[in-house]
Amino acid sequence: MTLKSRLILRFVFMPVMWGCFLFLPAGSVRFWQGWVYFVIMFVFAVSALGYFYKHDPQLIERRLKRGWRQETVREQKLIMKFLAAIMVIAFLLPGLDHRFGWSHTPLWLTVVAQASVLGGCLLIFWTLKSNSFAASTIRVESGQRVISTGPYGIVRHPMYLGAAIWLLFTPLALGSYFALPAFALLIPLIVFRLLNEEKVLCQELQGYADCLHTRFRLVPLLW
Repeated sequence: MTLKSRLILRFVFMPVMWGCFLFLPAGSVRFWQGWVYFVIMFVFAVSALGYFYKHDPQLIERRLKRGWRQETVREQKLIMKFLAAIMVIAFLLPGLDHRFGWSHTPLWLTVVAQASVLGGCLLIFWTLKSNSFAASTIRVESGQRVISTGPYGIVRHPMYLGAAIWLLFTPLALGSYFALPAFALLIPLIVFRLLNEEKVLCQELQGYADCLHTRFRLVPLLW
């Protein structure tokens, strides 16, 4: 199957998947936070994939090879299994929260959280634009080089920072305090993943140890 065909299938499948996660648990489509979130995620995904299809199709090929089965490092297989399981549960909770009225978040907080979700997505885009070898799995490919410019000059793992921002603000963007603990459980797994990734890259990617002069791993001015 060609890359274009796979992307078309993804564009068809993506709204169905997000719709199931957001609106089936809510038991209604009258979930305005879910619709705003849906639009943000769908427009971002279509725009990003369209951009990279035109400018860096090899990056898309790398990103499409995802999931724990694609990992070659044993520790990463385990981490990705836990990530997938927790994410499924976490994304079902805001809809249930909406259905049963467990949380009552103020409008301003929802708006700030929605903007933060978009900010996290844009940081991921900036990272992918800066590093064509930012694959979905931990591996070193032929011709891969160390990137220390752009977002990599701020933190060593800007994509994980973008993902952490997206995930932490998602429950608030969907109007749920109740779902926050489930999403927060994903952050330690991201930390374990990046620490193991550093170990692998130091062993297998020439020059990676030299980039450790970027002081902060994940959070600027903190860690």
